[in-house]
Amino acid sequence: MTSANAGTDAVSTEDEAAADPLSYGRRGQLEVRLARTATEIDAAQSVRYHVFYEEMSAKPDAATLASKRDADRYDEICDHLLVIDHDRITGKLDADGEIPRDAVVGCYRLLRQDVAEKHGGFYTANEYDIGPMLERFSDLKFLELGRSCVLPPYRTKPTVELLWHGVMQYVTEHDLDVMFGCASFEGTDPDELAIPLSFLHHNHAAPPEWHVRALPDLYVEMNRVSEEELNPRQAARLLPPMIKGYLRAGCYIGEGAVIDYQFGTTDVLIIFPVAQISDRYMSKFGGKEKIPSGQR
Repeated sequence: MTSANAGTDAVSTEDEAAADPLSYGRRGQLEVRLARTATEIDAAQSVRYHVFYEEMSAKPDAATLASKRDADRYDEICDHLLVIDHDRITGKLDADGEIPRDAVVGCYRLLRQDVAEKHGGFYTANEYDIGPMLERFSDLKFLELGRSCVLPPYRTKPTVELLWHGVMQYVTEHDLDVMFGCASFEGTDPDELAIPLSFLHHNHAAPPEWHVRALPDLYVEMNRVSEEELNPRQAARLLPPMIKGYLRAGCYIGEGAVIDYQFGTTDVLIIFPVAQISDRYMSKFGGKEKIPSGQR
């Protein structure tokens, strides 16, 4: 058995893997696995709609409002990582064995480079000039992370850790080298986000070999407060929990923010060379196989 934590917080993986190759483990009533059916992807889109459009400030078009689903063309080519609450399944399987939609309580969207290149590229390329990075590291395999969200009652450490555990299992299963994607601050006024954006710029900017810049027509300066004027503790308190987790794991931040007016967010680029993820995170969430080590 492998585990994400010792003792009662352990994530069991062997039993689930034997029964379902798409499962990456379970903690109590919560399981993390890939979506098996169109119904499960639809459930993930429903979770995303609730979080992005009803809870946050995304602006739906007519079709999105009518369907109450956050959906785009990338959903058809991505893998969808789900957190499922088995307490919501008991006695509710339909005649075809489909789980009820409300059993899906969290999700992540995963797009591998080999798939993206066959279908028009990565979603992130709409905001950042990732082409030069992909060319510099043409011998590496990239994974785009996106559309991460969890329903309010499940925004707990175990749920977030289970999602991260699932991502790392997926990375090792597909022998991937680099993770990247956009992470968001709520709000579209960069002046109101000046402190956390400046903190990321001064303390977590990607080194030259991993440098990626926002597209020129979307570029928003992150260096809005001098390093001398920043209070690191204050800045850290203003970071969204997801970005804090990425930083603890050892990610890099791209140059320039991007305002996404549809979703009501200010985005920054996260870059994760897998070989450089911190030892603490690797030992806690690492996959079933050995993660590549060393600089590449």
